[in-house]
Amino acid sequence: MWFRIPAFLYALSAGSATLIAPPQLRLNGQPIYSADLPENHPCQHRGARRRLRVRSSAVCERGLHWRMAMRQTPLTCSGHTRPVVDLAFSGITPYGYFLISACKDGKPMLRQGDTGDWIGTFLGHKGAVWGATLNKEATKAATAAADFSAKVWDAVTGDEVLTLAHKHIVKCVNFTQDSNCLLTGGNDKVLRIYDLSKPEAEPQEISGHTSAIKKALWCNDDQQILSAAEDKTIRLWDRNTGEAVKTLSFEASVSSMEYIPDGEILVITYGRTIAFYKAHTLDLIKTVDAPASIHSASLHPDKDFFVAGGDDFKLYKYDYSTKEEMESYKGHFGPVHCVRFSPDGELYASGSEDGTLRLWQTAVGKTYGLWKCVLPEELSSENSDALYCPAAEIKA
Repeated sequence: MWFRIPAFLYALSAGSATLIAPPQLRLNGQPIYSADLPENHPCQHRGARRRLRVRSSAVCERGLHWRMAMRQTPLTCSGHTRPVVDLAFSGITPYGYFLISACKDGKPMLRQGDTGDWIGTFLGHKGAVWGATLNKEATKAATAAADFSAKVWDAVTGDEVLTLAHKHIVKCVNFTQDSNCLLTGGNDKVLRIYDLSKPEAEPQEISGHTSAIKKALWCNDDQQILSAAEDKTIRLWDRNTGEAVKTLSFEASVSSMEYIPDGEILVITYGRTIAFYKAHTLDLIKTVDAPASIHSASLHPDKDFFVAGGDDFKLYKYDYSTKEEMESYKGHFGPVHCVRFSPDGELYASGSEDGTLRLWQTAVGKTYGLWKCVLPEELSSENSDALYCPAAEIKA
């Protein structure tokens, strides 16, 4: 097992283990603890689900006036000690889906994606971690750091598999769909493609940017690469030739970039603008202006709406078709650096300068993960101040 946060207390009994850990989730400032780990689970802590459920302030299906009262109640995932600067979800696996976070504390963390349950911390970097990603199967993780290295990890055991030395700070990492190659980019302005089956081989290098690369992604079935840099450009590259196919220039440096394979859509943010492009051609689809400077945006898998966050500590939700603001929430205590939808679209995660991750429901009031829909009659019969109860399913 690779639980590496100090002060864990294990209570071992015949053939079973109970973990009592420092609080990793909070609801309205109150700590929520996990217990009762599943015995002999194939992925250790993976799939372990708290019996605790967060009671939504909303109720469902009964009465319009109750639905009108719904409000967003995010889950707060603590544990990091510095700003959270990047996050990524895996695909959906037999054990659910997973979430990895990159932080300036140099300790990327892996969590159960739908609950925020902490699984483990990858220890090995000696500087701020700027980028992190998981492969679709959640069996491999990769991180990019200020210690001039990118690392590949076994996401099941937590073991370091490979260290890839660079000449400068590494800002981003991205796996190919088959997980055999890793793309990196950073302050030396060079894109590198590593064949993970041949770690001793020199990487393929692609040059052209004139400033530090902030984000690099595979697209078009891994035949092309999209990169964004501080030179205020986004470039589309041919993987085989290493030549730039097209370049877009902006009035400000691009702060984030998300590639949606289904529909080949590229989501980018710069200044107060959220822009959508056709990934293959970099033709503009639409732009939306936000009330504040935006650092990150994510499009829902169904493409009905998108979310964005930035300098004003808020998360904004917009209708993708009409571009109208649907709602906004304030939960973080610092600028929002990154936001991404889960692979099933049921929630989105945000990372902030305040050192926390927060999980937000896409459909407020729906029973999902740690959120539980509570009907009016249940509200009146419960003690709203109680954090624990002896029932099999605990509501908070």
